[in-house]
Amino acid sequence: MAESYRLICKDCGSDQSATFASFCDCGGLIEARYDLGSVRLRDSDDPHQRYFDLLPVRDQSLLAPGIRTRTVHARNLGLRLGLNHLYLKDETENRTGTTKDRMAAVALPFLYEGGVRHFCTSSTGNSSTSYAQAMGQIPEMQMELFTAEDFKDRVHYAATPQVRHHVLREASFVDAGDHSITYARENGLVAERGFFNLGRREGLKLPWLEALEQVSRSIDWYVQAVSSAMGVHGVYKAAKEAVTIGAAAKVPSLLCVQQESCRPMVHAWEEGSTTIQPHHIVKRPTGIAEAILRGNPTKAYPIIREIVVESSGTMNSVNDAEIREAQALVLEDEGIKICPSAATAVAGLIKLAKSSDALADQKILVNLTGSVREGATPAPIDQWWEKGADEWVEAGQPVDLPA
Repeated sequence: MAESYRLICKDCGSDQSATFASFCDCGGLIEARYDLGSVRLRDSDDPHQRYFDLLPVRDQSLLAPGIRTRTVHARNLGLRLGLNHLYLKDETENRTGTTKDRMAAVALPFLYEGGVRHFCTSSTGNSSTSYAQAMGQIPEMQMELFTAEDFKDRVHYAATPQVRHHVLREASFVDAGDHSITYARENGLVAERGFFNLGRREGLKLPWLEALEQVSRSIDWYVQAVSSAMGVHGVYKAAKEAVTIGAAAKVPSLLCVQQESCRPMVHAWEEGSTTIQPHHIVKRPTGIAEAILRGNPTKAYPIIREIVVESSGTMNSVNDAEIREAQALVLEDEGIKICPSAATAVAGLIKLAKSSDALADQKILVNLTGSVREGATPAPIDQWWEKGADEWVEAGQPVDLPA
């Protein structure tokens, strides 16, 4: 059993209770701090075992066996783009085809050890699929899942009594997230709150830690498509921890990429704003990279902006044509079939490389965050909701909508 971490508030520095909470009483972000002087990388190919001392889980038996994905030296794509040291972290190899499996594998035990047995969450499809398929890992836990109607067919799991699926008609992802918090409060449950569940961010450190050993101890740039950018936050924290324990030579610069149709973070970044302003928010976002259609990252953006600035990184956005071209190039040059969200990251790198010759000899890691789950059966729907005068109200499944 690991006892080498404590929970602290990033803002005020106060120690936090082991009982799960999304925020400190001061409103600050809660983080896991490890005794890095005692951390050791264990002799195992299972990432949950090898990097256990850097995960916020005390009981190792709560972690299901993990999968180690490959890091591809993309020589063909790199040659095409003029990038001599381009690497692709192939997260399509995870069980559900998404990097969010890393999140669920760690976040569930973290919630459990924090006293949570029944929680509410929301998703555009990948996080909820990963959570639902991992629930059997801890049979005592239950989840109320809230999904906007546009994303209901992106949620994939077999019916289980541990998960109840709520779908909101004509809602955005933000609507579903807000209602999950309201439902939790009204029913005495825990609102898991996505980015602000530190177990999620800590689980998403694993692709970086693996890649460090698969590539080398030095990576200059890390690239990922983002909605709230919890994965980028996790990677940056892992990079600083790895430098401290001697497992990495440096911390990378960060490139966060969004699609032009839903780019609140990039919009704010380009204007030099330290916060998301009303005109940055996309109320009902659309776009081909569905997994990153978050139109209002108001709470997460200042945190992400801080680390991008600190890393000497940047943010950019790409259009649908650039995303599709990147998707085709990765398949043609490296034989990896990726989803539009993963292709968004590649397209963002292509755009940055065209504007800077300095990247030619930089070591660059792109997280290919997922694939399209072709042929997967959509999850069952347990409860429909529709917008009432002032709030969301339960409704029977409408006869004019598909199941």
